Amino acid sequence: MVFDIDMIRKVYEHLPEKIKQAKDILQRPLTLTEKILFSHLWPGVPVKNYQRAGDYVDFAPDRVAMQDATAQMALLQLMNSGRTNVAVPSTVHCDHLIQAYKNAETDLETANMTNKEVYEFLRDVSNKYGIGFWKPGAGIIHQVVLENYAFPGGMMVGTDSHTPNAGGLGMIAIGVGGADAVDVMAGLPWELKMPKLIGVKLTGKLSGWTAPKDVILKVAGILTVKGGTNAIIEYFGEGAASLSATGKGTICNMGAEVGATTSIFPFDEKSAAYLESTGRKEVADEARRIMEHLQPDPEVVADPVKYYDQLIEINLSTLEPHINGPFTPDAAYTISEFGKAVKENNYPQKMEVGLIGSCTNSSYEDLTRAVSIVKQARDESVPVRAQFLINPGSELVRYTAERDGVLEVFEEAGATIIANACGPCIGQWKREDEVKDRPNSIVTSFNRNFAKRNDGNPNTHAFVTSPELVAALTIAGDLCFNPLTDTLQNERGEWVKLAEPTGFEMPPAGYDVKDAGYLAPSEDGSSVQVSIDPNSNRLQKLEPFPAWNGGDYIGLPLLIKVKGKCTTDHISMAGPWLRFRGHLDNISDNMLIGAVNAFNDSTNSVLDPGTMEYSPVPALARKFKSEGVGSVVVAEENYGEGSSREHAAMEPRHLNVKVILVKSFARIHETNLKKQGMLALTFVNKEDYDRVRERDKISVKGLKEFTPGKNLTVELLHADGTKESFEVAHTYNEQQIEWFKAGSALNAMK
Repeated sequence: MVFDIDMIRKVYEHLPEKIKQAKDILQRPLTLTEKILFSHLWPGVPVKNYQRAGDYVDFAPDRVAMQDATAQMALLQLMNSGRTNVAVPSTVHCDHLIQAYKNAETDLETANMTNKEVYEFLRDVSNKYGIGFWKPGAGIIHQVVLENYAFPGGMMVGTDSHTPNAGGLGMIAIGVGGADAVDVMAGLPWELKMPKLIGVKLTGKLSGWTAPKDVILKVAGILTVKGGTNAIIEYFGEGAASLSATGKGTICNMGAEVGATTSIFPFDEKSAAYLESTGRKEVADEARRIMEHLQPDPEVVADPVKYYDQLIEINLSTLEPHINGPFTPDAAYTISEFGKAVKENNYPQKMEVGLIGSCTNSSYEDLTRAVSIVKQARDESVPVRAQFLINPGSELVRYTAERDGVLEVFEEAGATIIANACGPCIGQWKREDEVKDRPNSIVTSFNRNFAKRNDGNPNTHAFVTSPELVAALTIAGDLCFNPLTDTLQNERGEWVKLAEPTGFEMPPAGYDVKDAGYLAPSEDGSSVQVSIDPNSNRLQKLEPFPAWNGGDYIGLPLLIKVKGKCTTDHISMAGPWLRFRGHLDNISDNMLIGAVNAFNDSTNSVLDPGTMEYSPVPALARKFKSEGVGSVVVAEENYGEGSSREHAAMEPRHLNVKVILVKSFARIHETNLKKQGMLALTFVNKEDYDRVRERDKISVKGLKEFTPGKNLTVELLHADGTKESFEVAHTYNEQQIEWFKAGSALNAMK
């Protein structure tokens, strides 16, 4: 079955004419990104030279994808929207709530029991509103989307920051918060700041130990975690055409780690071959007919400096394998530099666990290239010295890999095959080895490696690399092992050099699966009942947030002044907290518990100005709220980077935080705050951050004249009675100001 083929044909029917119209009006060639964006403008929105990273534009995405952790809040909001059916094809994927512990079968059974209430809620709401439902065990959302829904030239939003994975098949796919997804499902225009364009020209061809993952690991080192903010990264060139579709997906997926709005590759024969291999020959044939429109114009490729805001060039033939980390995905090292860095920085050299999988690297190609290394070690009697975990990306990949003997080789090497789910990549890992109180190192093929991200342990140094390098380092058990130059001793005392990895882009015998895990919704869901137990601790009906009271914010206490990196993991941790994603009040007990207080260098410890004692952050916020008092959070750069989870915006809103004042925001999080009616402000002069003191009362003035482009004023009343004031900036447009006034975007919509 080809999903949504009629919708895809309709998109392709109109795409060439829309692109021609845009080129006629703009009088210039177009990048691939521009072709897709201009062909997806909301009806009535004019084609013109919008200011990149400046103008807000309304778009009409073709579809929506949601994972189970974020879908709960998105669907709770959809139930408040007044809709009876979704306006565009939409899906829910149950991949986040399965904890990796014993093995795939046992862990899936446990998840089905512990999450029964949530899964039934998601299934019933999906059934009622015409949403496709992928059962637990079906696979990770982005791998399943790539296999079933992604199509060249399309536009999709997804409630997960790694939605850009679909860019590997030439789709503009953007991670958003649940409120954005509700807009699209409700048939409303979806607003996006017109992105800048970063071109990445790829020449040459990968060989040896170098993998597609190394492209994005190098790009992360160049751009850093915020260098792609408000930009789309577009790859092109002969090197791009040489990469597999799933390899391109890997590169686009991890573009989220540089803050990019999304990433995209042109449609080519590799894309077509993957579409055909996954049962979508009709889509491949339709795309081939308009191939010129699914690639940047030749003039753009010939003179890219003229059309992109920034150009990066990478020669795949000379690209070295990379390892990035620890604690941030942009700390990039080539394999030849890495061993020295381990010793100089005193990183734990012993490699204790290797993990292959995640939405970034769990394709058939990834598994076969990694298993070729494991097979060599087995044949040469080289023991595996570290713990090994493998999670296939989907049931399609798992079933096919099992049929072809791939999983058996991993298991013979002592690897545990865990469920087709996110697992350790998002903190859903019940790790049993005793490492809580000592520094230790793990190596993964994942995308993120923030402190505590994988196992909740601040002592774990997580490094990100390709699946084949994960396999080699797991066998060696040593971070300083370089498979390009070093040897390993086998059980006979001989020294063995591992040969270069080999693998298959797609299974030679084709993909196969017995039960992919899909449930289609009812034709008419009007009779489907969705019930939420009022005593549930997992699900809670959403109540609308209150509207703005019409005045300035005066004398609000400082809740916390955050020091250093503050990702959405710091604001709303995942791991065991995932079980409360559908219950706003319960999950608010994790609000900002991972953020470092600038005044005492501690986490979850802030001064209560009433008692002059230190308190957990959520407890103090709840105390202020019970007294009818709002509060303020102050923080540093790229606040809210990482996962798209809107809980990081909804929890402060629920606990009556009124203002988030920072040096800079990550894109998705700033939008999420606006959608929930929060006031998201930035320092005009970043040094003003240093003026904020622990017992300050903070006022925000000028809200009665709140208009786009006009700064507001912050006044600090210090505990000694002195006052200071300074200007703060915002990026609200007129519509977003209406969200603020109404109390949320959903309130404004209703």
